[in-house]
Amino acid sequence: MKYSRSAVHRRLHKMPALRFETQALTSCGGLILFQALSAQLRLKERLHACFSHLPTHPIFGHHVVMLLLVVHLLLGYRELRDGRYYRDDPLIRRVLGLTRLPDVATISRALASADARSVAKLRALLRDLVLDRLRCLRPARLTVDFDGSVLSTQRAAEGSAVGFNKQKKGARSYYPLFCTIAQTGQVFDFAHRPGNVHDSREAQGFMTACVSALRTALPGVHLEVRLDSAFFSEALVTALEAAGIEFTISVPFERFVELKALLEGRQRWRWIGPTVAYFDTAWKPKSWASRARFVFLRQVVAERARGPVQLDLFIPQELGYEFKVIVTNKTVSPATVLAFHNGRGGQECLFGQLKTQCHADYIPVRRLVGNQLFLLAAVLSHNLGRELQMAAQPPERHTTPKRMALWVFRELHTLRRTLFLRAGRLTRPDGELTLTLSANADVRDEFLHYLEALAPAA
Repeated sequence: MKYSRSAVHRRLHKMPALRFETQALTSCGGLILFQALSAQLRLKERLHACFSHLPTHPIFGHHVVMLLLVVHLLLGYRELRDGRYYRDDPLIRRVLGLTRLPDVATISRALASADARSVAKLRALLRDLVLDRLRCLRPARLTVDFDGSVLSTQRAAEGSAVGFNKQKKGARSYYPLFCTIAQTGQVFDFAHRPGNVHDSREAQGFMTACVSALRTALPGVHLEVRLDSAFFSEALVTALEAAGIEFTISVPFERFVELKALLEGRQRWRWIGPTVAYFDTAWKPKSWASRARFVFLRQVVAERARGPVQLDLFIPQELGYEFKVIVTNKTVSPATVLAFHNGRGGQECLFGQLKTQCHADYIPVRRLVGNQLFLLAAVLSHNLGRELQMAAQPPERHTTPKRMALWVFRELHTLRRTLFLRAGRLTRPDGELTLTLSANADVRDEFLHYLEALAPAA
């Protein structure tokens, strides 16, 4: 449709006068989608069961505080005191089933009064929610990644310690070990640890528990695991072989001098592409009892020029090699092994989203249990953002060599901008509760699409 210039432009007028009144206005109209998802998953009831062993809170139950934290993080807020900016929002109160929201002190006391049993039950709930989706998906093959991520704190939080911290050297931190599912892009579980432990600390027991839970819930599924060099050990390789799990593990060069001699003495390399060459062989470190398949890779890279750079002169690039060694029990070609192992980068992207968009790196209280609950709320908010999208549409990809997620997910901050943070008004025309949003056709269509997908069990 073509418009005239006068129909599009208008004169500038003076600034409008500001007035602050108590009205049923909401800045979070998209939370009705979360309300429908929460009802479908019976989230509030299942959270209540996680704290059923604790004495009942006189006003606010622990499950309500936990649900509030999930909503708090879904909306993009970070610190607990940021709740004052939405405490009068009627839709948030309605989604939580409250007429008023708890203040910061109440939330802090609720986090401090929880116990380790509450954390264990919440971790079980986290696993159950992911398994519910996997049962619907029924994958023939499931890719599981394990890795740790540093959560720094500037306060002396219980259970934190000074350890390796690339971003904030010398700061106290936690170092949880995460288990993630590549096909759904969700966190399956995590083991909370202090910041001064090695990656492999408690790893084998945690991996065994995760694998056992997946196999019990999904009998017949073909499991495969990807790990970095910190987890490389004969015990783990033997355990994965015995369990019938396919794996790829990076090999640390610094621990095996023999690897350097093997690489330097190799004359014949086969090419995967224009810059990557390989050879593979059955090899074992001297202390190992049996051999395994080791894939040796060499990539051509431009070496960094040493000394001052003269910008006005042409300096030809010198080429060198970067080497990588992977131990695996896969029987596919080295090119497929490399693509599969490089797919671990998706987990690093997931960690980045957990920290920047769900604020998993925020340490709110001094108690260890309180910080574990906050991390669980951050992980739940991430997983529920993915679950909302998976519930509304079928998988968009088939299995790829890198094991990318089967859905093309929108990030949580995109969901906030497009769906969650929509201004609206709650009214009761003819006695029927109604949420009125702006007449944007794209927003309307997307809202109705999600609500229709969530309607059967809502």
